[in-house]
Amino acid sequence: MYAMLFVAILGLYMLRNAHRNEHELIIIPRRLSDRLTRLWEIAHQGMRENRFLRAEKALLTILKIDHKNAAAYNRLGILYAKQKEFKDAIDCFEIASSIEPTASSLHNLGLIYYETENYAKAATAFEQALKLEDSLAARHIAYAKVQEKIGNVKLMIRELEIASDLETNPETLTLLQKAYESHDMIEEAKSIERRLSTLIMPAGKSKRILRPKRVVI
Repeated sequence: MYAMLFVAILGLYMLRNAHRNEHELIIIPRRLSDRLTRLWEIAHQGMRENRFLRAEKALLTILKIDHKNAAAYNRLGILYAKQKEFKDAIDCFEIASSIEPTASSLHNLGLIYYETENYAKAATAFEQALKLEDSLAARHIAYAKVQEKIGNVKLMIRELEIASDLETNPETLTLLQKAYESHDMIEEAKSIERRLSTLIMPAGKSKRILRPKRVVI
């Protein structure tokens, strides 16, 4: 009888412990999730307010918790790029791309390589970004700028033509027109000039500047 009572008590004790452990397993990830959310808020706020050290500490803490967080590496790369710490920025973007290749991280990597005049690596990064996402004119324009530096005129013009087809506005057309003029493609340049003269921007819409800035996006 005592044996049966002991088994019953032991079973009740184990059942209670199981429920308690299950509750703890739920609470721990929730607490961790809340902490990560707070750290991301600190990082975003720090970058908005140019409090780079605060943002950096938050991002590094995120990476201590989750060392394979590609988004944190990408954001850290942007932070370093803003401070012109290009070597650290490149390291972060390369890690982010190795963990989770995205068009954004590869494009950012290409921009930093472009900034540091490593045009061959910039071209490779832009090519990889375009393979993942080729519907943004800005990506084609950035790739065209690299091809211009390398001296590949044919590919540069082709990329600018694609950009102007994707987003036909004064900015993309002007870039293409100047490229035509620079390489004595007079008829093509005149054709673009005619398109520009008839292009009317919709009322109330601000113009989008698509020239590739040498900053991460």
